[in-house]
Amino acid sequence: MTDILRAPAALDIRPLAGSIGAELGGVDAAADLSDETVGQVRAALLRHKVVFLRDQRLDYDRQVAFAQRLGSLTLGHPTLASPPGQPFLEEIDSRAGGRTNYWHTDVTFVDRPPAFTLLRAVVIPPVGGDTIWANTVTAYESLPPDLRDLADRLRIVHTNAYDYAATAGREERADPAAEARRREFVSRVYQTEHPAVRVHPETGERSLVLGGFARSVAGFSPQAGRDLIRILQEYVTRPEQTVRWQWRVGDLAIWDNRATQHYAIFDYGTEHRRGERVTVAGPVPVGVDGRPSVAISGEAEAYYAGGSS
Repeated sequence: MTDILRAPAALDIRPLAGSIGAELGGVDAAADLSDETVGQVRAALLRHKVVFLRDQRLDYDRQVAFAQRLGSLTLGHPTLASPPGQPFLEEIDSRAGGRTNYWHTDVTFVDRPPAFTLLRAVVIPPVGGDTIWANTVTAYESLPPDLRDLADRLRIVHTNAYDYAATAGREERADPAAEARRREFVSRVYQTEHPAVRVHPETGERSLVLGGFARSVAGFSPQAGRDLIRILQEYVTRPEQTVRWQWRVGDLAIWDNRATQHYAIFDYGTEHRRGERVTVAGPVPVGVDGRPSVAISGEAEAYYAGGSS
């Protein structure tokens, strides 16, 4: 294990599962934190892939200020509109069709997906609405050697123009708000070719780059590509690679988007669920062979430049 994955002992860290996830105590994200404390949070995040802070007193400005301690920010989303005056925010609101109940890594359809995501719980249903995260590093490490060698050489095309109907239940397909959100989501189409396995720029670990936006494999027929993606994806979502979080209002989850996938469980019917998300900009992924991701279609420069606005 590299030194960067050894979180300083001063931080109160409670691991939640064998492969991923930890709750951090004693951190007030709304406060003017020292560089040392922010460094401890970052180290814990790199080690545990997703960390959780209970009972945070955050609003938009404080969430943005804390996120900026981890790096420059993107805009809220490449295609979805942010609330007026809050350009860094994406609202994940069930009443506006924002459920994200499919396995994914955030915004992999562009060539520079976010490095970190920070999601704050604003409205939580009385029962249900948990989120599951999976560790894509340990998933890669669990591949049989021959499959791992193949994955190291694969290039996978990701796009936001995928079949939402295939991932939505009957109730969601009949929801006008969900349908309007789907139309906005694909109002600009992006395609990017990523390595199936990226080398983490901070830890040097290798992780699988898959999830719901992965559509095809370069050099393979559509059916063969889908089969390869399915086989690799099954290693990501095995229970051994996951942690499940039961939200409370005021919780803040921070995850390393370069080393995880996540799934928001839609089991709360007509109850309301809303989170507020900001994302820290990330670099172009680089494969085991040193080849970077390549944008095929779609212009995302404004999204990347969000942090300098």
